Amino acid sequence: MTNKKIPFSPPDVTGAEIDAVIEVMKSGWLTSGPRVAKFEENTAKYCETNHAVAVASATAGMELVLKTLGIGEGDEVITTPYTYASTANVILHRGAKPVFVDVKKDDFLIDIEKLGEAITPRTKAIMTVDVAGVPVDYDAVREVIKTKGREDIVLISDSAHSIGATYKGKKVGGQMDFHVFSYHAVKNLTTAEGGGITYNDNHFHNKEDLYKELKYSSVNGQSKDALTKMQAGAWEYDIITDGLKCNMTDISAAIGLVQLERYEEMLEKRKAIVETYNRILGEKEWAILPFSKEGDTETSYHLYLLRIKNFREEQRNLVIQMLAEMDIATNVHYKPLPMFTLYKSLGYNMEDYPNAYAQYANEITLPLYSILTLEDAEYVANELVKCVEKVLAAKAQ
Repeated sequence: MTNKKIPFSPPDVTGAEIDAVIEVMKSGWLTSGPRVAKFEENTAKYCETNHAVAVASATAGMELVLKTLGIGEGDEVITTPYTYASTANVILHRGAKPVFVDVKKDDFLIDIEKLGEAITPRTKAIMTVDVAGVPVDYDAVREVIKTKGREDIVLISDSAHSIGATYKGKKVGGQMDFHVFSYHAVKNLTTAEGGGITYNDNHFHNKEDLYKELKYSSVNGQSKDALTKMQAGAWEYDIITDGLKCNMTDISAAIGLVQLERYEEMLEKRKAIVETYNRILGEKEWAILPFSKEGDTETSYHLYLLRIKNFREEQRNLVIQMLAEMDIATNVHYKPLPMFTLYKSLGYNMEDYPNAYAQYANEITLPLYSILTLEDAEYVANELVKCVEKVLAAKAQ
């Protein structure tokens, strides 16, 4: 029998998205314009927040927040070593120092009980990460800074994975001071490349108009956006700040608008795949299943992070290779940041984050996307079982 080819995470794009892009291409206006404004409006509504700002990527969005709030040289930002590099890279970009707090034992999320001891007089922000779309306990983070008498600390959620997740019955997006989402091609909701910032308080830190400031700071600090500037006779502008260049285009926003309309249906498909994996793998004593739902807090079903009991890193890698030889693409989320050359060179040591390493060493991420059929999900799970049990049998000999 010929093996099925199962890619890891192709985008779910229909004719509706294609038609929307064609419409933009014919409109004569490709960059930030009316579709970006509409996408921001619809995103804020979906996330149950007062404001949304569309940007070129989640990475840019996180840096834009730090830059706009003046967090930089000499400051510290607490985050987790268990994340993609962009979370900590943006802290370095601003000249601040990333302070890593290990994840909770047997969990992919930052250990909130250890947050307090990492806070110093230089701490200006805490940037938590919703790994795989699982919301951090945002209220517990707020309680930590309240207990420490440090409610001046800015709370930012790297919510790159968690659009559509719910926390205590509400959509993720307004719980922390800022949430930053990713709309990259492998994410649940895509604009090809793109990201979004959501927040509630437009006068945060006594800002006159935070939305306006984020917008002009995303176009090199230019006082007029391109659409306004291109009006006849409106050429003159000012440069107000040393901004970034990270605005979203109308092409991307057009894709996002269609994706938002389809998104709840796409989430249901992802949830059904997770339930299929759980049904098959839940019968195996060696399988540590990922978080799905507890009470009225529910993941966005972005990634299926399976852990395999008593597996070492090399055994996990062998299973990945065995599946690859059958054209089943899997992945690992994440290699902790202190294992990378850059962070080693900055003095971070993986031995200081034992829980993060333990999560990484036996983790394998299974394909999870809304165009994956339930039949193919069953196939992936069953082939994985065969591979794991083959490795376990070899280990027992």
